[in-house]
Amino acid sequence: MRTMKDIERFQINEDVFNWCVKGFSWLEKHLGINIKVHSSPGLLSKGQIFLFNHFARFETIVPPYLIFRQTGAHSRIVADHHLFEGNESFANFLKGVGALPNDLPQLMPFLAAELLRGRKVVVFPEGGMIKDRRVLDASGDYNVYSPTSKERRKHHRGAAVIAQTLDTFKQRILSVHKMGDMSRLERWRNALGLDSVETLLARAREPTLIVPANITFYPLRVADNILNKSMEMLFKDMSDRLSEELLVEGNILLKDTDMDIRFGEPIKAHMLWRWWERRLLNAIFKHIDSLEDLFSLRDRATRWDEKMLTRSMCNETLRIRDEYMRSMYSRVTMNFSHVAARMVVELIGRGRMNIGKDEFHKALYLALKSLQNASSLYLHESLLNPERYRGVLEGESPGLKRFLRTSKNAGLIGRTPRSYRFMTKLRQEHEFNEIRIENPILVYANEIAPLAEARATITAALDNAASVQDDVIASDLFDDELRAFAWNLELYREPDYSEINDMETATESGEPFLLLPKEITGAGVVMVHGFLASPAELRPFAEKLVMAGHPVIGVRLAGHGTSPWDLRERQWSEWLDSVRRGFSIMTAFAEKVAIVGFSTGGALALRLASEEPKGLAGVAAANVSMRFKDRRMIFVPLIHGINKLTQWLPSFEGVMPFSENDSEHPEINYKNMPVRALYELRQM
Repeated sequence: MRTMKDIERFQINEDVFNWCVKGFSWLEKHLGINIKVHSSPGLLSKGQIFLFNHFARFETIVPPYLIFRQTGAHSRIVADHHLFEGNESFANFLKGVGALPNDLPQLMPFLAAELLRGRKVVVFPEGGMIKDRRVLDASGDYNVYSPTSKERRKHHRGAAVIAQTLDTFKQRILSVHKMGDMSRLERWRNALGLDSVETLLARAREPTLIVPANITFYPLRVADNILNKSMEMLFKDMSDRLSEELLVEGNILLKDTDMDIRFGEPIKAHMLWRWWERRLLNAIFKHIDSLEDLFSLRDRATRWDEKMLTRSMCNETLRIRDEYMRSMYSRVTMNFSHVAARMVVELIGRGRMNIGKDEFHKALYLALKSLQNASSLYLHESLLNPERYRGVLEGESPGLKRFLRTSKNAGLIGRTPRSYRFMTKLRQEHEFNEIRIENPILVYANEIAPLAEARATITAALDNAASVQDDVIASDLFDDELRAFAWNLELYREPDYSEINDMETATESGEPFLLLPKEITGAGVVMVHGFLASPAELRPFAEKLVMAGHPVIGVRLAGHGTSPWDLRERQWSEWLDSVRRGFSIMTAFAEKVAIVGFSTGGALALRLASEEPKGLAGVAAANVSMRFKDRRMIFVPLIHGINKLTQWLPSFEGVMPFSENDSEHPEINYKNMPVRALYELRQM
């Protein structure tokens, strides 16, 4: 087992490490990247070996930082040995933050010993950056491309070897303790630098846990940024590889990008020995006096029993390797571009190099809605929050526009007024160090290739897009209204909003409703509630109309029925959009549609009716304000302006963000009225 001298050679420098933690914390707050950690409680503390996929060079520093921030434990991470050569100061810096060169003699026993000391180990089993995100071959087996050997290879199993061998050595520690050999335990304790034999035994009794995790970035951008442009000006002979990495990774760091880190369930490295393997192990234990002895057993095995045991251990490490690779890739955080890219690749595979815009948009939407009910997938906010993907059917959603813009910049998708054309560049092969720039569509599609349920869902959506009925789409659109309500209700439950929320008196549900009679005999009705209220305001009337054979939708005006803070962020045009969506949904259930609105809802109903939407049967508006009697309303623009002026001040919400509302229906209406909402009401 390595001596204290070996440990000191690679001692983690607390000052350097803490400086890096502070520096990264500052960068996290000020750069464009948004790190989102998805983990079960206590997992980072319990786990010992953490595995991550590798797409961006800078991401190697993120896991040790997150682990330290949540657990206080230092991590060892293996780095390319070339980084430790040439510049001694930089090499010492790397050592100081816990990095180890990948050509370090006896690296695996060193890492196993670090685990016994209570450290964590971070491993990237792909063995390098996988820029094309392709981890499956044509047969569906896991492997990756090696730029060094210029061929595909299996993933490294070093993490499995460390975990399985360490777990075996833990059994050796416990067997020595059972025999009462305290001198040997003391020798191991001293070599590890532990404070007592009891600590050594406690570590030996702990399960050896491997935690696979997946890192997903969204979105990817291929446009120039200030970092790569500046470096190109300074260094005219910069390599293509470095230029590509500065462009792609510079955009990730500098522009608004989500970095989802999703941890899987821990995998316990504990081999279930068969009786004859147990006997072989007990016999070989007599010759094992250190971690180095156990790790070198495979290379120095000469006797038949040693060869049989090492073969069994090798098979177990292969099983563990395959298990953690499946877990790691199953935790991709699927985003909007994944769906669109996979759809493009699927169409090209069918020999279709163009598609009508309406069909493509409809297929995208059907896939998105089906994915929301998938049991084995993890979805990004761009597929969960309707306000992020709204407008897909019209080709107007932000995610679709971004995807098409990136594809156009890369020369991959062309557009006509009614169709999308897939350029021949999508079929071309690209070098490993240019694929992210030249064909980001393939990168996105490759990333979700291991997700069988995602592939099947997207295929089914393409098959069904041309024949799906309007009422199916309408039902999905209403589901979006329910999801938007639930999303914002949860969003504004955060502690930052509790002071105002706790004063609220509303007890009726603020969610929208869609009521369909068993037999539709009358016109459809769109009901629009008033300012500060919710759909519950008109629900009793709606139920009477349904009894008379009318289908009715009660729309929820944006910002209403959730929290006054939600309303504070809305513009009156969003209220009108809410009514437009409700009208569109109802046209799938009735040829003629009437709009009924109360108070502000009446004004919005009249506004929509003035646009003469197809299918409009009539409009009814009750108690619509023509002008404001309250003279204090003249001060609303002034107060709103002051509030806007002071928003840039840290932790300052303005001179008067809310005004108390004395409602006749406290069980439905907001008690606190945002001044910003009053301003929007006045603008409307």
